[in-house]
Amino acid sequence: MHNREIKSIIQRTSTKKTGRLIVLTGARQTGKTTLAKTIFKDFEYLSIEDPILRTQFASLSASQWKDLFPKAILDEVQKEPILIESIKSVYDQWDFPSYILLGSSQLLLLQKVKESLAGRVSIFEIFPLTFPELATKNWEDAVKKSIFIEMMIQGEIPEFLPSFLLDKSISSKLNAWEHYNKFGAYPALSDEQLDEDDKFRWLSNYVKTYLERDIRDLANFRDLEPVIKLQKLLASHTANLLNISEIAKRLGLNNKTVQKYIQYFEISYQIILLPAWHSNLNKRLSKMPKIHLMDFGILQSILQKKGGMTGNEFESAIITEMYKQLKNNEIKAEMFHLRTHDGKEVDLIIEFENYYLAFEIKQTDKISISDARHLRDLQDILDKPLKKAFILSADQQTKYFYNNSIIAVNFAMFLG
Repeated sequence: MHNREIKSIIQRTSTKKTGRLIVLTGARQTGKTTLAKTIFKDFEYLSIEDPILRTQFASLSASQWKDLFPKAILDEVQKEPILIESIKSVYDQWDFPSYILLGSSQLLLLQKVKESLAGRVSIFEIFPLTFPELATKNWEDAVKKSIFIEMMIQGEIPEFLPSFLLDKSISSKLNAWEHYNKFGAYPALSDEQLDEDDKFRWLSNYVKTYLERDIRDLANFRDLEPVIKLQKLLASHTANLLNISEIAKRLGLNNKTVQKYIQYFEISYQIILLPAWHSNLNKRLSKMPKIHLMDFGILQSILQKKGGMTGNEFESAIITEMYKQLKNNEIKAEMFHLRTHDGKEVDLIIEFENYYLAFEIKQTDKISISDARHLRDLQDILDKPLKKAFILSADQQTKYFYNNSIIAVNFAMFLG
């Protein structure tokens, strides 16, 4: 069992006046139920998955909810949207009942929540485990903030160790990465009773269940074959530009259908679309987003492969890790990629109010100055100061280029 960084934020929120209604949403099997039961031990757990019990819960009046279930966790609440209206009524009439609403279908849940519970509810997204979370052993084992997150919080560039080999946490950081590089970051795959075959079987079943349940929840498909083909295409093209017209042509679908299907993958937390930065109107910049599969274990299962990552898969693993860590720490920052029409590419730009940070991601274990070439003149394109540029790679040595304006640092030391 691993601790979750967002646990302390949810706990603090629950003690506030605005914390009587909390929504936890995210992909299936990211640990929402376990997290809710761990934090809210005195709450009654109600599964809305059961169709018979679901109708019984739906028939309760607001006063009956108040008397029977003044504190409850409602799991898969999007299966019975009328329950959200019931919870709203309880909330508005009495000032002591508290409810935790869980749901794995972001669109179906959040649409209803935003319509009915606006101004009443705190919403948290639960993602697969981060590297620092993978390094924990139990719920009491504190999640250490990565160098990346410490830098985001403090707003200052730290002094890096000259080598990852000097990091006192190198063993736990590498163990976390080794697990991710094999199985991804879903909590169930940390069960020590599962062998490797069990874990790969779990991933295969997850992909099958996702298609049969989550996708069918979002859209009443008669034929899942086009969705399955698109899923494989996206997985094989992770860290590539999203060209809707090209995908539609390859799959024999129209552009609107492809856009709709991709939206399903995005709102069910299977992919993130990294938008293109194009604020400088004087430069010819690509406006296509980049696709990044959220979890490497799921990607492997979709492609029915085992083994090490490709360069693109490594880029997606690092960018989605940074995305999860920013979200878990509620850090307000925008993420982009940048690509010019003459070939300059930057894998990740993080925008703050007054400055940018830029990142190139290289799978190599030996970084040279040539790897910094796209970062060197990046400031000429940006509309705000570039505070610092980084190269994240497997190189164990920390290196500095162009008068220390670019720092090459080991990715596991930086993010673990």
